[in-house]
Amino acid sequence: MTDTVIVKVKRSDSHPDLSLPSYQSDGSSGLDLQAAITEEITLQPGDIRLIPTGLSISLPKGYEAQIRPRSGLALQHGLGLVNSPGTIDSDYRGEIRVIAINWGKEPLTIKRGERIAQIIISRVSRAIIEEVQELDPTERGEGGFGHSGV
Repeated sequence: MTDTVIVKVKRSDSHPDLSLPSYQSDGSSGLDLQAAITEEITLQPGDIRLIPTGLSISLPKGYEAQIRPRSGLALQHGLGLVNSPGTIDSDYRGEIRVIAINWGKEPLTIKRGERIAQIIISRVSRAIIEEVQELDPTERGEGGFGHSGV
């Protein structure tokens, strides 16, 4: 069973025709976001662009939204997000914009209304920071990258 939360969404006045974020299947954890652009954008390999979605949201306190790449676009075209996952805090009310990058080897064209990313709503815990002189020991200890083998 999944939790539900109300997320208030405001569409930009200049993009009333674009769909609200939506789940594409009953088991989806991410809602798809569309490109709210007036002209196509072509990303050359390695190019980074800020892509607007035309949406702003209001999350309840204790929640965040994470912006993540869409797997199919990443695999088929190399479209990624530079700061993946991007975080939207519960007190942010500005437009959601996606920092897209073309990791592929060919130019990639993004069209108006294309589903370019997904948004996942998650609960947030607030940490209480406590400085100590020693940390609890574990079997792993300070073992870092590759410490457990291949």
